[in-house]
Amino acid sequence: MGAAAALGVLLSLWGDSWWRRVLIALGFPLSLALTQSTEGLTTWVWLLPLGVLLLVYPVNAWRDAPLFPTPRYALDTLSHYAALPAGARVLDAGCGLGHGLAALRRAYPQASLHGLEWSWLLRCLCALRCPWAHIRHEDIWKADWSGYALVYLFQRPESMQRAADKARAELRPGAWLVSLEFEATSLQVYAHFKAADGKMVWLYQAPLMPLAPSIPPIAFQGD
Repeated sequence: MGAAAALGVLLSLWGDSWWRRVLIALGFPLSLALTQSTEGLTTWVWLLPLGVLLLVYPVNAWRDAPLFPTPRYALDTLSHYAALPAGARVLDAGCGLGHGLAALRRAYPQASLHGLEWSWLLRCLCALRCPWAHIRHEDIWKADWSGYALVYLFQRPESMQRAADKARAELRPGAWLVSLEFEATSLQVYAHFKAADGKMVWLYQAPLMPLAPSIPPIAFQGD
């Protein structure tokens, strides 16, 4: 058991964030403790947490970000950089439990707020928490973004290129793409600022221009 726990700690060094390293390191000890504490239970009981996981995080959404709530005050100054008229349609792509919608409501109290969520469970809970928003069960990558004045994302670094490509193809001139924490490195940044909790907020305005490649300096040789 000690060797197995030590191996988990060693493998945790390859985690790319502190919380992933903790989960990897504690995986074996926690699994062993749960197995011993639930001795005597029927084996099908272990399928219950798997079923809940699949409800919250459907298989075809595994490439997207897991459930990471947007901090309440993260977008309070967003309207200073991206002003929107009253009634503008604002989308939270992947709205989860509605934390991002609540933050957007603080920034744009007069906007028409919309949320897309692929998990039926999260979609229903979000609709209960945010009755003032229009919540739909839909794949954010298949939905049409062209009807929105601003699209907000709290994704993961691996999916930001996909978001950038979709926004470049669908957002109308003047519309905004806003990303919390993770930058769309292939796009020209319009503005960025640090939120109250320390996370960065990145803004891009359509037409979205690809980031110009850096040009190496020209070396001159003397006669």
